[in-house]
Amino acid sequence: MVTADTADGAALGAFRREAERWLAANVDERWRQNRGALGEEEETRIRSEWDRRLFEGGYAGLSLPREYGGQGLGLTEEVAFGELAARAQAPDGLGRVGKILTAPTLIAHGTEYQKSTFLPPIMSGEHVWCQGFSEPGAGSDLASVGCSARRVDGGYLVRGRKTWTSFSRHSQRCLVLACTDVRAPRYRNLSLLLLDMHAPGVEISPIRQISDSRHFSETAFDDVFVAEEDRVGAEGDGWRMAMTVLANERGVVEGIARYVVIRADMDLLQQCCAKPGETEEQIRDLDTRVELVRWQVSKAVAREHDAEGFLRSSMVLKVIWSELWQEVTGLGARLSCPAHRAHWRHQYLESRSATIYSGTSEIHRNMIAERVLGLPK
Repeated sequence: MVTADTADGAALGAFRREAERWLAANVDERWRQNRGALGEEEETRIRSEWDRRLFEGGYAGLSLPREYGGQGLGLTEEVAFGELAARAQAPDGLGRVGKILTAPTLIAHGTEYQKSTFLPPIMSGEHVWCQGFSEPGAGSDLASVGCSARRVDGGYLVRGRKTWTSFSRHSQRCLVLACTDVRAPRYRNLSLLLLDMHAPGVEISPIRQISDSRHFSETAFDDVFVAEEDRVGAEGDGWRMAMTVLANERGVVEGIARYVVIRADMDLLQQCCAKPGETEEQIRDLDTRVELVRWQVSKAVAREHDAEGFLRSSMVLKVIWSELWQEVTGLGARLSCPAHRAHWRHQYLESRSATIYSGTSEIHRNMIAERVLGLPK
């Protein structure tokens, strides 16, 4: 007898087989062979092209509604595709901020105008987004942001500075958290705005990272106009909007995206250490822990309709994958495989920031202690 569960299982199996075939035919061989050692311009080009290929192949926004450019499936398919993409050593698209942060936030809180205007070009890879949360003087204490948005006729004039804005040099829009009322109490004084990065008054200063990449920038806003219709949620409700953004940045979809990166590094590490030796046990342990990231994501997806269970399962992901990635790349750098030395140097240096952005590991452990374990503050 065919039940709903067996029918769902058969459909997922068919999805996986077709996705596996598609990935084998579409992942750029230059990325497979040279990831981590490509020049930044070439890396950006491949990642941007990957976004367009995903859309054309029907794999962009798997869990997002069809009317906004997604595929109308679910997190199960999103995770399944992420696993297969990891095995295929697929690149991480340039539009990840738009897909992982902007899109779910607009689905949850955006107006129909915002969803129909901004989501389709995110899914197609036409528009890249960046995130304007952290500031030179406000990182871990996000509620103290100093960037202001002053009310004017028809909208706001945004003034201030943001830092560590990923992909800002390539972005059309930015999710900006700004203070819209200096007299309002803390957490009720902020608003989330969708700022046009090509508007007058935007100045971008790339930040050279220790890996020699320039994915981050410091971005200055000098009275940049943002229309009122480009505010997400009510004025003063920006903290709640920001928590939705951060929940997605630390959650399941981001977790599977990071698994793609770590799995590719783990596979390469195993190639570099094909001969038995003193690191053999360490390699096996790391490989098991990489698969535990995938397992934890799957566990969270299984609790998708249980809000408390989903929160508990997904909240630990950021700490797990960020610290694990540093261990994997650290071992790769120490082994110094001659054929992949440039890759390991780049990935090791890139991974250093993973335990800082989206909230430090210390902050995440505090949140896990309070919200998952129920410990006192």
